[in-house]
Amino acid sequence: MSLRFALLALLTSRPMTGYDVSKQFSQSVAHVWHAPDSQIYPELNRMERDGLLESAVVPWGKKGTKKEYAVTEAGVKAFREWMDAPIEIRRQREPAYLKAAYLEWAEPGAARAELEQFRDHWTEHLAMLEATRATLVDRSHPTLARRLEHYDASEWDRIVRYKIFAYDGLIEQARTAIAWAERGLVLVDELEGSPVD
Repeated sequence: MSLRFALLALLTSRPMTGYDVSKQFSQSVAHVWHAPDSQIYPELNRMERDGLLESAVVPWGKKGTKKEYAVTEAGVKAFREWMDAPIEIRRQREPAYLKAAYLEWAEPGAARAELEQFRDHWTEHLAMLEATRATLVDRSHPTLARRLEHYDASEWDRIVRYKIFAYDGLIEQARTAIAWAERGLVLVDELEGSPVD
């Protein structure tokens, strides 16, 4: 998935300035597709040049202006084509698993620290995912709420349930990662001896 389709997905909810895109991206799409601002703003400009977005100058603050981006018909068409195309499965590139395969080279303390860091990252990420899922269930998530405003209420359940389904997959992935790290810590203790307090 390229950044442009992640941005199109977000902008199908409503027109936004680059600032709003960046803010909303970090609260929703970034959970499945990470990109820093240094990639988002240039991509918005490229998408406009490619005819996928159009912009209008809108007031910003007391005297300033900003560009507000909206998806064009060509952008909607490109997004639908991408959604209907088969997904390209990418091979895994996770350094934690690569390092795990060679932990015999690591000092036991370093191996434990690596696994604890991995576990703690995913534990924190899991908490954020579960909190976000709860806002999808009760429909209080700001991006979702704005998206629903553009659809008839008869479509809301369908829209919300797909979003929840995506988060269920992310939550399962996080729980699996935590369980794997916990098993790794047990393995290090078993093979290297429990740490001395």
